[in-house]
Amino acid sequence: MEILNNEIQPWHLESLGNEKVPHYTDFKGKPLLILFFYLGCPGCTGRAIPFANRMVYEHQDKINVLGIHSNFEGPEYSNNDIISTLNSLHVKFPFFRDSGLAATFHDYQAAGTPHWILVNKDGKVIRSIFGSDPNRALLWLDYAIIEEISN
Repeated sequence: MEILNNEIQPWHLESLGNEKVPHYTDFKGKPLLILFFYLGCPGCTGRAIPFANRMVYEHQDKINVLGIHSNFEGPEYSNNDIISTLNSLHVKFPFFRDSGLAATFHDYQAAGTPHWILVNKDGKVIRSIFGSDPNRALLWLDYAIIEEISN
């Protein structure tokens, strides 16, 4: 199933603490940037998470950002590992754990980590981008976000 130009699909997320897992329809009305990340991925912790944080700071009232930790690549990290690492990175967006090892990751056809899904304000998936190269993936994503929040 091709995910582009389709409605965002239900996700299978687990809370890392006491926070309530949002429903995917809770984000309609504003674009939603989803980041699939993995703590063992240097591109995630070094470039993708800071980029997602930057989107929160620059466009906080115009876009929602959601982080999904996926363990598809390797050993499980504990909830405390994820929370403490993301707190040390000063993450300002909500983040959750993917169910199982990678249920939502696979449903959304992510190619690896980091992987980005950009959803428009009407709940349609408009971009699916793998990577964190500043001159490619992040530049394309930045342009797409600016275009989307300008609509």
